[in-house]
Amino acid sequence: MEPELLHGVTDAVATVVLHHPAKRNAMTAAMWRALPPLLAKLAADPGVGALVLTGAGGTFCAGADISTLQGSPDEAQALAVRAEEALAAFPKPTLAAVKGHCVGGGAQLAAACDLRFAEEGALFGVTPARLGIVYPSSATRRLVTLVGPATAKYLLFSGELIGATRALRTGLVDEVLPFGELDDRVGEFTRVLVSRSRLTQAAAKEFADGRTDRDAHWAAQARGSGDTAEGVAAFLERREPRFTWTTSG
Repeated sequence: MEPELLHGVTDAVATVVLHHPAKRNAMTAAMWRALPPLLAKLAADPGVGALVLTGAGGTFCAGADISTLQGSPDEAQALAVRAEEALAAFPKPTLAAVKGHCVGGGAQLAAACDLRFAEEGALFGVTPARLGIVYPSSATRRLVTLVGPATAKYLLFSGELIGATRALRTGLVDEVLPFGELDDRVGEFTRVLVSRSRLTQAAAKEFADGRTDRDAHWAAQARGSGDTAEGVAAFLERREPRFTWTTSG
């Protein structure tokens, strides 16, 4: 099969699969180009409450397909940055489910997700120093925010790969699961995500990402949403809440 992005929506969870198994799901130029419009489509779908990004088979993504760098490295990097920024801007919770290698452009995409769950044995690396590439400033800042300047410099300066245990310790991943348990845990956790208030999640995502000019907007959304009243009523009645606010609300 040609390299492509596969996707589907089940029970309010969208799944995007990086599919290029011949090269450990390395991202081609076409795959980079396809990601932003696909994300825009899924973001606009009111039936989507969360998004999972993963790779086909037993690996997440080995980076950018090196053949894409033979023509114009600047253009190839610009494609990756646009895809990364589109993923970071996705208005609903995003989770990278990582098996195997998560390297280079794969690590760039994983870092742009809100959360990262990994299987034991996963390997992470930020490898531009191996190719003489200047890592994008946006991706560098995002990495520093996740792991701190010391670990970011270790990864960027050396291009060395680190295991899932160290990635967890440094904050690069949020959970590490035993072999064979990642998919079930991701399914369990995303069911929790889509059961919660999308209003709370959308506001929290903006605030956590540094927006400082939207307090009044979110206060108005909260007043008009009914989510707070529903959440309190459900708590008092000992039932699951039925939140109704959506990103178009």
